[in-house]
Amino acid sequence: MFDLIIIGAAAAGSSAAIYSARRKLNFKIVTDDIGGEVALSGIVNNWPGILEIQGFELAQKFHEHVKSYGVEIDQGFRVEKIISEKNYHIVLAKSASGEEKQYKTKTVIIATGIHPRHLGIKGEEELNHKGITYCTVCDGPLFKNKITTTIGSGNSALESALMMAGIAQKVYLISKYTNTGENNFGFPKGENILIDKIKTLPNIEIIYSATTTEIIGDKNVTGVKYTDTTGAEKSIETQGVMIHIGQIPNSQFVEVEKNAMKEIMVDAKCHTNIKGIFAAGDVTDVAYKQIGVSAGQGIIAALAAIEDINRWSE
Repeated sequence: MFDLIIIGAAAAGSSAAIYSARRKLNFKIVTDDIGGEVALSGIVNNWPGILEIQGFELAQKFHEHVKSYGVEIDQGFRVEKIISEKNYHIVLAKSASGEEKQYKTKTVIIATGIHPRHLGIKGEEELNHKGITYCTVCDGPLFKNKITTTIGSGNSALESALMMAGIAQKVYLISKYTNTGENNFGFPKGENILIDKIKTLPNIEIIYSATTTEIIGDKNVTGVKYTDTTGAEKSIETQGVMIHIGQIPNSQFVEVEKNAMKEIMVDAKCHTNIKGIFAAGDVTDVAYKQIGVSAGQGIIAALAAIEDINRWSE
């Protein structure tokens, strides 16, 4: 019987592991990969104490810190199900080669993060991290005085364009919706205060009723192609593409309470609605998806799990 199983090894999982190791819990990390979205973040310059670092390198530092405590990590195993029995849980995992493992544990911390929804168009995968980002807050400052294009029609896209208006020379904002009242003037789910601000900024150009078809570039992004309502293909020059069409939480394997976006709902101590199961980081309904926020939630989840373990009985 383990005290704790941590699922995931990015910011939240690593922070939870460090605190759990310091309390000498009998625990293990089970993870499909090391670093999660942190490792794919490009340049990170908002982690306290480090002025600038590659996301992959930061993820490796998290990993080294965890390993320094002798934490056992079952890497390459994707958790497929959690079964709750009486006052403990059984975590079922499988590797890509088909090897299966199961873990009996008093508590679980789910720190599996999210993955961005992709457009699925030509050039997107090839130019990822070569001018394409799914996190404007993370990578926007890299495009100072350049031309950027934000794709999306929700609040995250509007906030991306607003942020880039203060950094880039020119910002295109592509919405697939028409500029009509029934579509909230191109942004059906957007907040009107954000839409109004967007329309007052002289260096933002909104392209309505557009379907993005291709991201152009060789070694780096140089442009975007889209079709309008007539079906005509058009292109614009751009050095940066910010894709904000939604995030998908990695929460499908667990049956706990989730919101409409499939984010795991947690309280202030990262409890889910099932006793002994906690969640931390981007997979939860936390307001801001940031590395620092995830690390903080990982710590909270670990300390809350320790409280449960201290009160656990056969």
